Amino acid sequence: MGKGFFNVPAPVNEPVKSYAPGTPEREATLAAYKEMFNNKIDVPLYINGEEIRTGNTVTMTPPHDHQHVVGTYHNADKNHIDTAISGALEARTKWANLPWEQRAAIFLKAADLIAGPYRAKINAATMIAQSKTVHQAEIDAACELIDFLRFNVKYMSDIYKEQPASNPGVWNRVEHRPLEGFIYAITPFNFTAIAANLPASAVMMGNVCVWKPSDSQIYSAKVIVDIFKEAGVPDGVINVVYGDPVMITDTVLASPDFAGIHFTGSTHVFKDIWKKIGNNIHNYKTYPKIVGETGGKDFIIAHPSAKPQQVATAISRGAFEFQGQKCSAASRVYLPKSTAAETLALVKKDVESFKMGSPEDLSNFITAVIHEGSFDKLASYIDQAKKDTDAEIFVGGGYDKSKGYFIEPTVIVTTDPQYTTMHTELFGPVVTVYIYEDNNWADTLKLVDSTSEYALTGAVFSQCRYALDEATKALENCAGNFYINDKPTGAVVGQQPFGGARASGTNDKAGSILNLLRWVSPRLIKETLVSPEDYRYPFLG
Repeated sequence: MGKGFFNVPAPVNEPVKSYAPGTPEREATLAAYKEMFNNKIDVPLYINGEEIRTGNTVTMTPPHDHQHVVGTYHNADKNHIDTAISGALEARTKWANLPWEQRAAIFLKAADLIAGPYRAKINAATMIAQSKTVHQAEIDAACELIDFLRFNVKYMSDIYKEQPASNPGVWNRVEHRPLEGFIYAITPFNFTAIAANLPASAVMMGNVCVWKPSDSQIYSAKVIVDIFKEAGVPDGVINVVYGDPVMITDTVLASPDFAGIHFTGSTHVFKDIWKKIGNNIHNYKTYPKIVGETGGKDFIIAHPSAKPQQVATAISRGAFEFQGQKCSAASRVYLPKSTAAETLALVKKDVESFKMGSPEDLSNFITAVIHEGSFDKLASYIDQAKKDTDAEIFVGGGYDKSKGYFIEPTVIVTTDPQYTTMHTELFGPVVTVYIYEDNNWADTLKLVDSTSEYALTGAVFSQCRYALDEATKALENCAGNFYINDKPTGAVVGQQPFGGARASGTNDKAGSILNLLRWVSPRLIKETLVSPEDYRYPFLG
C-alpha cells in the first residue's frame, strides 16, 4: 500500500463526438478505416507477454464485405491454454501484491489512450470487424470503454474505503483480496467495450485472467491488447487466446485454480458452462464466482395514452440500431389498437428512409449482420413469417448476402401473442408487433411478463402516471433494466447499471460497483489493542 489515502480522478462520462461533416474526428476515423481496411494484420496469441503464432490460422473478413480479407489470427491448442493458465498464476503473485493505486494508474492511462491517440483506430477497427456505423462504434468502443475504465477505478477505491466500525480497544478493518486462482473471461462480438471490460474489471481488483474473445471480434480485440500493453498491464496478467471454444473452456474449467468466470454470450452456452462448473466443483480450491450476461427478448409496450411518434422512434432506434445485434434491442412490441396504425405507419416511414451498406459510407444507418450463420437464421424466420397465416411482413423482409450479410430492417405484425418471433431471440434487425385491445391493458402486462424466458430490458410508454405505476409493478421481474418513455437500449456506465435475471444472466450490473464486488474475497482483520489476561467475565462475580 502506498503512503497515503489516495483520491482518484472524479469520473465523468466521456462526451460522444458528433462525426458531423467537416469534424476532425470524422476525417481521422475515415482515414484510419481506409488504411486498416486496405492492409492485412496477423494476430497472434498473447501469453505471458509473448506473441505466439501457431500457424493454424483463420482469416478475418468484414461482415459487410465478406470476400475482403483484413487479416488472420492464430488458433491455440490445449498446450497453449495450459501455458496461459500457468503463466497467469505465476503473474498473480506480483500483480495481487501491487498497490491498488498502481493498478488504477494503468487503467486510467488506458482510458486516456482510447480518448486520445487510439480513438480513431479502435472505432475504425470496430466498424470493420463488427460492421458498426461510426456512431455505434463511438458510443461503444470509445465512450463506453473509457467510462468502464474510469468509473471502475472510482468504484475500486470506494470498495477499499468502505470499512467496518471499531469499538474502543478494537480496530476492525477489511481488505478486499483478489480471488485465489485465475479468472476466465469470455466476451461477445457485439461490443468492443464489453470485450475489454470483462477481463479488465476482474484484473483491476488484483486478479489475473485468461481471455477468449469472440472469433468475430478478434480484429478489434487486437487494438484492445495493444492499448493494455501500452498502458502497462504486466506480462501474464491478461493472457489472450483464440480457438475451439469447447476445448478452451474444458481446459480452463478442469484447472483446480479456476476461480471465476466473467461471461457475456448466449444463454445456452452459459448454462452449459454452469453445468460443467458444477460437475467439477469437487476439483476446485474455492467456489468459483459465476458472472454472466446472456440473452434477451426485450419489449416495448405502449399504453393508449402514449404518443405514437415517440413510440415509433423508440422502435426504429431500439430495434434497428446496430442491426438489432444488442442483447438489449427491442424485439417484441405491444401496441394498443387505437394508435397502432399510426405508430406502425411512422415506423414504416423511418424504415423506408434508412440507407443500408458499408459503415465507411457515413450516410448509412444499417450495415451487415455479423456472419453467415446469423444471416441464414434471420432469413429463415423472415421466410417463415411470409408463409404463416398469423403473421405478415409489414415492412422490410428482404435480404442479400452476395457481398455482405445484409438483412433489411423488418417489422412483423402477428395476431398471435405467442408467435415464434415474439419469444425467440433472433439477434438481428427483426421486430415483431402484437396489437392488443385498449381495454386489455392489464392483461397485456401479464402477457409481457409471461411470454419470454428472458428478463433483460423493457420499456413502457404512457402519458398516464397511473398506467406507468401499474406497469412498473406488473413488470417488476421481467427486466433488469426498465425504461419509462424511452427505448430499452443505451445504458450508460455510472448512470444505468446493466444486467438482467431469469435466462438473461446473473444480474451483476456491469458499469457499477456491484460488478467489481464479485471479483474480490473480503478478509476481516480484528486487532485487539490490549489483549485480556483473565478469562473471567464480570457475570462470574
